Amino acid sequence: MPSATALPHENPVSIQARGLTRIYQIGTVQVTGIRDIDLTVPSGQLVVLKGNSGSGKSTLLSLMAGLDRLTAGQLTVAGHDLERCSETELTEFRRNTVGVIFQAFNLLPTLSVLENVCLPALLAGRAYHQVRPKAKALLEWLGLTKRIDHQPHQMSGGEMQRTAIARALINDPAMVLADEPTGNLDSGNAGKVMALLADLNRRFGRTVVVATHSNLADAHATMMLRLKDGRVVS
Repeated sequence: MPSATALPHENPVSIQARGLTRIYQIGTVQVTGIRDIDLTVPSGQLVVLKGNSGSGKSTLLSLMAGLDRLTAGQLTVAGHDLERCSETELTEFRRNTVGVIFQAFNLLPTLSVLENVCLPALLAGRAYHQVRPKAKALLEWLGLTKRIDHQPHQMSGGEMQRTAIARALINDPAMVLADEPTGNLDSGNAGKVMALLADLNRRFGRTVVVATHSNLADAHATMMLRLKDGRVVS
């Protein structure tokens, strides 16, 4: 991994939740995503969130990423009180504090691999000539140097997910959140992606939270959380 992103973030990273609840209003029906979750994650953990579909994993991850708003309770991530953040502050939080990796990759199909990786930094106001060397270094670390000018449709699923990892790291986030990052991959590529996330945690000091059905992440976990019906059960 490039030296520019190899050092741990200066500020201790932690996740603290108290009574964290997210309820969705669908017409006249209230659907509970998560309810009354108390949680403390020390800095530098690799947290694996396990649970069946509908258990609340993605809801919890979306709240941690600042992509969704809590209904009740408290949630602090990397020193940011997400309950009190304005929309502008949440945007800055998503750009600079957390890197998010999705199951569906979410790469822009008309952009090259290099352009996809650079995009979050450009949106944060950095100049392309400043961002490009770091993006190329990340792609070299991830074994994608020969794919820099390719578009997503020209790549395998494993290559697209590695591109998504590079994109998540371009702004040097203290925390990486991954929602079913191996869900669309074969077993070989899935194992490689999990090894990369573990590398981020062990060697480079990143706090990593992985929501997954798979058991591939279990061996790398320093902290395991199981969700059932929107609550932490272990």
